[in-house]
Amino acid sequence: MQMDLRTVAITPKRQTFAHVARRIGGDKPASRYQEGTFDLQSTGNFHYKPLWDPEFDHFDPARTAIHMNDWYAFRDPRQFYYGAYVIARAKQQDVAENAFDFVETRGLAAALPDDIRALTLNLLLPLRHVAWGSSMNNATIAAYGYGAGITQPCTFASMDQLGIAQFITRAGLLLADPAALDVAKSAWLSDDCWQPLRRVVEDMFVTADWFELFVAQNVVLDGLLYPLIYRTIIDDDLTMRGGAAVAMLTQFQSEWSVETAKWADAQIKVAIAESASNAELIKGWLAKWRDRVIPALMPLAELALGARADGSIAEVAGQWAARLAKQGAKL
Repeated sequence: MQMDLRTVAITPKRQTFAHVARRIGGDKPASRYQEGTFDLQSTGNFHYKPLWDPEFDHFDPARTAIHMNDWYAFRDPRQFYYGAYVIARAKQQDVAENAFDFVETRGLAAALPDDIRALTLNLLLPLRHVAWGSSMNNATIAAYGYGAGITQPCTFASMDQLGIAQFITRAGLLLADPAALDVAKSAWLSDDCWQPLRRVVEDMFVTADWFELFVAQNVVLDGLLYPLIYRTIIDDDLTMRGGAAVAMLTQFQSEWSVETAKWADAQIKVAIAESASNAELIKGWLAKWRDRVIPALMPLAELALGARADGSIAEVAGQWAARLAKQGAKL
């Protein structure tokens, strides 16, 4: 008996889902990101308006003052859907674990100069409460926002901030005993230098417009806090003063902020380009929250940098403004 083997090419009748094909043109093959993002927003059959907020539907584009012809104009340049996001963060988790192991096994935490250890505990540990607040804010955006193109990555950002709070906690436990966490909590609740930032975070909790909250949290607060704390103070200043171990323990935060800024910038650019009314609103929100966040960060800069605080804040603010100008938001 003779058997002839041959290759048969089977042409699929369709390359992707019809709703994706309508967005990318024709019936082209779609990426996993496109299939896992486009048109996932629930748009009907809500049956009743939410009892706690009967002015709106459960998912309602009117929950923000900005207007978009297509809410899926918001795209994530990182192409994060659940699978890609988890894989990327798993790799970063491995890098962070190796950094913590390196610092611990080689006794680098114990070798820190006393003044650097004290400054790190005073400056870094209360920021876990900021990260927790940031997680809550992004969860709020994901809950009340419209269009999976922007709500999906806000869910990821919420989980990222929760992870950052945990990394800060681990760093604190490596540098001191557990009582240091209670001291940091008391500082967050009562120390004068933390109250302006605490007020900013808590005012965000009650910001009704979800896109304004996106601007305040992901563009203004993160855009100013992370470069100041993790790059200017920790990566540059503390490292030169013998605190390289602290930079290793906060490596994730430093790298994450650069990656996330690109995503936040892309959303602002799209919204501003949509209409003049959007641009006016967003520029107003940027200026409003900038004028609150910069003074709130000043006491922290003074705590770490002393007389150099004004210059460092001005440099960070200038870089932030230049970054936004590239997105069409010149202030």
